[in-house]
Amino acid sequence: MISIDLIDEDPEQPRSADNPGFRPESIQELANSFGPKGPKTPLSLRDNPKESGRYIINHGHRRFRACKVKKLDEVPAFIDNDYDVDDQIIENIQREGQSPREIAERIGIKQAAGAKNKDIAARWGKSGSWVTQYATLLDLPEPIAAVFNAGRANDVTVVNELVTAYKGNPEEVTDWLSVPTQEISRGEVRLLREFLAEKNKGGSTMRDPNTLDIVFGETDAEADEGAQGDKPKKEKGRNTDPDKLKKAIVQVEHDGRPARLMLSKRPPAEGYAWIKYEDDGQQFEASLTDVRLVALIEG
Repeated sequence: MISIDLIDEDPEQPRSADNPGFRPESIQELANSFGPKGPKTPLSLRDNPKESGRYIINHGHRRFRACKVKKLDEVPAFIDNDYDVDDQIIENIQREGQSPREIAERIGIKQAAGAKNKDIAARWGKSGSWVTQYATLLDLPEPIAAVFNAGRANDVTVVNELVTAYKGNPEEVTDWLSVPTQEISRGEVRLLREFLAEKNKGGSTMRDPNTLDIVFGETDAEADEGAQGDKPKKEKGRNTDPDKLKKAIVQVEHDGRPARLMLSKRPPAEGYAWIKYEDDGQQFEASLTDVRLVALIEG
């Protein structure tokens, strides 16, 4: 055990300051996973050549930051002065994490033993929604299970989005997945869900029989109206008060990318919110300290 006050981060470490692994919420999750004595995997340190009695981190910068968040006085560590500048990048690029399937199976084992999702989340230092997302992989509809098992869809968020779309439109989602060349990405699934939402509202569509590419058309009501000539449209339930917003959309910026707050999803904790990127539709939990308010508009 070495005093945390004697340890310095390596200024030449390969992770940049804006690396996702250094996000405050990511470090907080890691800290939540520690026991009272800190991480079970010790930090690798080397002697600081410029200051006798101090150490520089070889491996374990995220663990070190999480220990500081945990307000620990000492951390488990070992000294390795046989250090090479390439060691850190080699460790990072060669690290192979657990696959989504392996994580889901471990959740299933713990659930079978009586553990609740909230208990698993607390023990692993993750949010309840994170555990729920992976637990969904244990009981997928057959068409989605097929593409997941074939390795065509490994992104947990994408798989959950497909499950949501399948519940309301199983035939359409099955047809869409049946195309061997169909890309299954966050952007493509977002377009699929937008198409299904438009279809369910009564929009007419056209499909290329070879690619099943989706083209939005006018609604049946708009087509009938166009055939009858230009007639004024009646707007139902229009808000006549110019000072009131009918539907508020909060536009923000996160990590330099345009996004919006998802006001319909409950935040995981005070000071956090669900965010949705505008460019690829990715949804995630974020600290409001990392979000910049851009605009409040009417949807």
